[in-house]
Amino acid sequence: MILGLILALVAGSFVSLQNIFNTKVNQKVGSWATTTLVLGLGFLASFIMSLIFEGGRIFTLRNMEPWYWISGLIGVGVVICLVQGTKRLGPTYAISIVLISQLGFALLWDSLGWLGLEKVPFTWKQLVGVLVIVGGILVFKLGGARETQKSA
Repeated sequence: MILGLILALVAGSFVSLQNIFNTKVNQKVGSWATTTLVLGLGFLASFIMSLIFEGGRIFTLRNMEPWYWISGLIGVGVVICLVQGTKRLGPTYAISIVLISQLGFALLWDSLGWLGLEKVPFTWKQLVGVLVIVGGILVFKLGGARETQKSA
């Protein structure tokens, strides 16, 4: 469990860092070129690492539901939306909203057992947890705006 927590924390830092880098690249070359660069380099790195660690097994794609093949297309949407959201809202606010969305949809998909997930019973505590996070982000955003106005 400790390793899982550490990996999740590292992944969160990577998402935030990548979002900042992507936004800076977007300022120079535009959204579609940024997406091409990000996903192209990601493909190249993943392909090389998979050859090193998994060998020829990467070409064996049995027993996979057809809709799982579109995850790369979803990645295009993720990069485009994050870059544009960050450009318009700033990194902290954009990532905060992304986290709420991820948590809310994960709760929905778990509760409904969609996309091959094991159905997890919905509890009101889970919904309250998501709403508390939403409240925290509203306090963060609205409170920060007032502090900025006072200091100016």
